[in-house]
Parts: sequence; structure tokens; C-alpha cells
Amino acid sequence: MDEDEITVAEDEALKQFLPTGFGKQTKQIDVAKQIEKSKRRALEPALDASKSLENISRDVGRTNVDSDDDDNDDEDDEDEEDEDEFPVSHELVLKTHERAVTSLTADPSGSRLITGSTDCTVKFHDFASMTPTTLRAFKSVDPTATKASANSETHPVHHVEFNPLSPSQVLIISATPQAKILSRDGEVVSEFVKGDMYLRDMNNTKGHISEITTGTWHPTNKNLCVTAGTDSTLRIWDINFSRIQKDVIVHKSRAAGSAGRTRMTAVAWGAPAQGGSSLLVAAALDGSLVMWGGDGPYTRPMAEIRDAHTKNTWVGGVAISRDGRTVVSRGGDNFIKLWDTRKFKQPVSVVEHPSTSDQYPNTSIHFSPDSSYIITGSATGHLHILNPATLKPELVTPVTPGSPLISALWHEKLNQIITGSANAETHVLYDPNISTRGAAMVMSKAPKRRHIDDDPTLTTDLSQGLSGDSIITPNGLLKENNQASASYSARHPTLGMTASGRSRDPRRPHMPMTTPFAKSQPDENHIKNNIPLSSMRDEDPREALLKYADKAENDPMFTNAWKYTQPKTIYAEISDDEEEEPAKKKARRP
Repeated sequence: MDEDEITVAEDEALKQFLPTGFGKQTKQIDVAKQIEKSKRRALEPALDASKSLENISRDVGRTNVDSDDDDNDDEDDEDEEDEDEFPVSHELVLKTHERAVTSLTADPSGSRLITGSTDCTVKFHDFASMTPTTLRAFKSVDPTATKASANSETHPVHHVEFNPLSPSQVLIISATPQAKILSRDGEVVSEFVKGDMYLRDMNNTKGHISEITTGTWHPTNKNLCVTAGTDSTLRIWDINFSRIQKDVIVHKSRAAGSAGRTRMTAVAWGAPAQGGSSLLVAAALDGSLVMWGGDGPYTRPMAEIRDAHTKNTWVGGVAISRDGRTVVSRGGDNFIKLWDTRKFKQPVSVVEHPSTSDQYPNTSIHFSPDSSYIITGSATGHLHILNPATLKPELVTPVTPGSPLISALWHEKLNQIITGSANAETHVLYDPNISTRGAAMVMSKAPKRRHIDDDPTLTTDLSQGLSGDSIITPNGLLKENNQASASYSARHPTLGMTASGRSRDPRRPHMPMTTPFAKSQPDENHIKNNIPLSSMRDEDPREALLKYADKAENDPMFTNAWKYTQPKTIYAEISDDEEEEPAKKKARRP
């Protein structure tokens, strides 16, 4: 080494700060690292309250401290096999609602997700447009809103469901007597009619007369759907004729003191995948479980179980298996029961499971896409994956600990499990090895880069403080800010408004249009010079009239024709000595 040569130690921080090249740089995405961030943290397994100590469920982060090392290795291998079988290793969290998420649905292709909540809104999500930093809904709809100018009430959303045969239609059921059909973009397609509440016979009404609790689509006919209401009826609708139902099924309760009426709490409509007639199964508040032929006639049920669940407990969910041979129901009496449609009398399996129907009626229970498992939530916030033969847990994993898990859905094409909880969170559970698209596609995208100027709280408008730097346009329109607005709502002032300028939100009061005079007080000289007769505001009206009195007497304008022919007025002369006495009143005659 020469004496003149200077050695400089490498500075890693400086090396990362300086650019490696010039021009447009290709953006490198570490997909594996990004997906690793969405991996669920290892949580301690929770003991299912409905199972004994012998049936403790296997969890994602299960650790056993009371067994030998060999036993630990064997059980860990079993847990890893379960993790590989179920798509629960990673998760994507959507926080788009303000209250409990009561229902959710995804279209058959898995590109769109719709969620309903007790905050009276329906959120539309598009996986293709979301990135890891932009996890939000592209549209929010209030299904009970009527006109923007009218003050309308809002109602919680009970059920949302995509049409499995025609994904462009979505069934929306809120706490009203009228269900709606929306498009996949949130536009109202049709609204079913409301029945006459003064008719006693429910067969003669054109629609529901009280609140609808749930509904579902026909498994093979894309034009038919069924709704269950608190008026003790199931009504089958043709979406092309919304003015009257196609068929009405009146369930006559035999409970004492019910007067033949009850509330329908859950309904399921399924057809065997191998072909055959469809089945329509519904649950009622009186504890009964009723089954009809899916294609009719509906005058009498095929089978009925009066005491399927405890009376006056809300059965939150009913599901039919893919082969149409088994039915599972989750009741408010803290039991999950499995039924055989061929012997629809006694349950095949019964297991105790804490219910959340006392707070959230729509506690869903569903079969997996191939009916090899049953998924449902719990009051502790855990996702339960059950064996459909014995109802024993195959996996219990915490999703929202401490907050009830209300709705759950296992999508067939995505192979992902979507859950909705009472803490207003929607979790999409997936496994990058066995899941496709959906949340896996979102997490494999590059995060959207935002410029610092996009946040108006971090920027300063210099034109407000340094007037010399501002650009002045002669005869230009004055705006609140000469600089371009940073926020999206400021750049689009008519967003969310009708053509008349009123807000589309009925809860927002109408803001009057601003005028130049409403913002600042105009100059006095400007008013005097530009507004005619403006000086009359400061003038006394009596003095303004008296200054024309002499001119009216000397040069009359309207009585000039009688100026010389007008007779002179002569008054009688009265002396000062004479005093006028008032005339005496005439006395009244008796």
C-alpha cells in the first residue's frame, strides 16, 4: 500500500442512502417478506367451553408443557398437518365497519366481498383494487335509505348473499319488511313489496307485514329466492316480479299461547350435487325445525320436528350438506345438532356449543365447500372447524379473542375462510401454499406509495403567508385556496351530491349555497356606486317626501288641467265672540 493512498471505511447507512443508479429504477418487491408479515402470531390454545378436557382442540400455536419431548414432537407434527389442511396460517384484516359484522358473502369467482353490519351499511370490497396499504371498501351503501332530501330511518343489516348462479345480483335483508336486490356495484335493482298488515290471513298478503330475519337463493333457479319473516311465513319471490310473491308458506305454531304464529329465524335451500329434488329447511322461534320439498307444493311440510331446540331460543343458523342428506342447526340453547333428512325425527349428533344468539341473532353455521367439515364461530372469538359426522372439533383457532365471532364463510374457489366479528373486524384467513387469489393476491402486491404532499396535515400553503409568492390571475375566479387541493373530497366538491346540490346522505342537513356577500362585507363606496338607489337606506322617508311639497304646489304634475278652472274654496267666517255649542242629543222615547 502506498503512503499517499487514503483508505475510507465503508459506511453501510450512507451506501443505502445514496442511489445505485440514475434514471427510472425498477421497483423490487419482496413478496415472501410481505406475506410473512401477515402470518398469524402463535396464540395459546383456548379450552372450548362446550368440550371436556379430553377434547382440547389443536391450535395454530399450540404448545404442550406437561408432556415428554417425544410426545411434543408427535403432537407438533399433527398440528402442522392440520395447519396445512386448513387455510388459517395467515390473515388479512379489514376494518371498514364501525359496529359488529353480522353477515358476509363473496361472489363465486372470489373477486368481490360484501359485508353487512349493525351500523346499517353494506360495504363493497374489491380484492383486485386493494393493496397492503389500501385495505378499504370501494363503496358503502345504506340499503334502507330512500331519498336524499327525506329524513329516513336506518336499520341494521341481517343478511347479504350473492346469487350463486348470477353473481350480478345480491340479496340484501335489513330489519324491515322489504328485501332488496342490489347489483354487484351497489345499485338497487328491485325491492319487494310490503304486505297489508291489517289482513289476518297471511296467505292473502302480497308480502311480509313485519321484519324479515334472513333469506337465501334457490340452488338451481337464478330467479328465485326465499325470505323468512317474523310474521310466521316464508315467502318465495321471483326477482322479475317484485310486486307480489310467487309462493307463501305459512308456518302454524302449535306452542301454547302463540295463537298459531311464531317467528321464522333461519332458512336454508339446498340441492344434491349429484342431482335430485331440492330441500327447503327452516327453523322457528317455537323450537321447531320444518322441511319442505324445494320445488313445492308447500301446503304441507315433508317433515317437522317440534322440539328440535328449546322453545323461545333463537336458532341462528341452518345449513344443508352438499349431498342433501344432512342438516346442521345451531340453536340459542347452546347446542349444535346434526340431522338426517331421510330420518328427520331425532338428531344424529348433538354437541354443546355456547351461542351468541341472545346478542346477535345471525350466528351462521356452514358446511365447507366439499361438506367434509362444518365451520362456525363462538362467543369467545374462536373459529371452530368440526367433523360433520361426530361434531367433534378438528381445529379451534382464535380469530378475535374476547369478541364474539358472528359470521364465517369458507370460499370454494379461493380456499379461504372469511369471518366477521362483533368488534367490527373482517378477517380473511388464508394459506399462501393452498389458497389462490383473494387475500393472497392482495398481500403479493406492492404497497401503494404516497407522496408526502398527499396529506394536507403535513403541508403548508405558502400563498397564505407570503403573498408575494402567490400567482395573481387578473379577472380570474377567486377560490379559497389558489393551490391545488390535496384531499380527494376537496378536488371533487360535488362528490356525494345530487344534481340539485343536495347531499345523498339523508342524515346530513342541506348546506345553503355560498354567495360573494355571505363571505365578506362589501365596501361602502362599492355599494353606493354600483347598486342603484342604495342611498335610500339611510334617508328619512318623511323628509324625502316633504322636500317635494313646494314643487307639487307650484308645478303640479297630475292636476295641471284644472289649474285655472278650479273653484276657490270659501269658508264661513266665524266671529270670536260666538262660541259653538255642541248639539244636544235627542232624548230617547220611553
